[in-house]
Amino acid sequence: MSKEVFLCAISNISSGSCNEDCGFCTQSIKHHADIQRYRHKEISKIIKEAKAAKTNGAIGFCLVTSGKGLDDKKLDFVCRACEAVKKEVHELNIIACNGLANLNQLKILKSAGVDLYNHNLENSEEFYKTLCSTHSWKQRYQTCLYAKEAGLRLVSGGIFGLGESKNDRVSFIQSIASLDPFITPLNFFHPNPALPIKKEPMDENMALEIIQYAREKLPNTRLMVAGGREITFKTKQSQIFDAGANSIVIGNYLTTIGNEPNKDIKMIKNAGYKVAPYCDA
Repeated sequence: MSKEVFLCAISNISSGSCNEDCGFCTQSIKHHADIQRYRHKEISKIIKEAKAAKTNGAIGFCLVTSGKGLDDKKLDFVCRACEAVKKEVHELNIIACNGLANLNQLKILKSAGVDLYNHNLENSEEFYKTLCSTHSWKQRYQTCLYAKEAGLRLVSGGIFGLGESKNDRVSFIQSIASLDPFITPLNFFHPNPALPIKKEPMDENMALEIIQYAREKLPNTRLMVAGGREITFKTKQSQIFDAGANSIVIGNYLTTIGNEPNKDIKMIKNAGYKVAPYCDA
């Protein structure tokens, strides 16, 4: 595997207004988590965050909205945000992460300049029924298929440490492999007292084994270790690269705080890797 690590940053452009009941997500209004809630982040602030991400070495910038999926107003907002960032920040790949979407909506995002669409399967089809009752796993899978049909590069992964079995993890990775995504985010559960799921952070050695297994089954997919990295791997964060990961999220996540970007870059270099300068490097 290449000794390059691809960096991505997240902008939570619409926070905490989701009516779904996903048991792992603090953005659901049903869980009453103590997080920031706002309908639309100012586009000038999104541009500022994009510039900072580019300065920190990110080659991907993800525009994330809370909620089940896209409607006309949200679609228009994401398109305007994408166009504004593209105008001000060059050579930055825009990822949209806006929930369930139909083919036409995804084509509109692509025409606005979106490069990739992120929609996670989250876990196995069987286990997902215990995590969410307000929409189905099949709807999520179909959105991923639509994203590819629309000509967008697909970003699809999920979250571990929710109480799923080993068989669930195998089934989940098999489903991801069937989609052949460009990037697969591997998230690890970050506990919050407001959430109905009561699990401690996963053991770091088990988490490393999950990365190794995902790399084995997804040999050509960019594996991005995302949410929960800091609390799961602790002092072993640099070991994720030898395990098979070749991408991370830098900076903050949707509702949790990440490492300072300069610390992550130092970690990458100390591990014998370098920051990738281009998306297709």
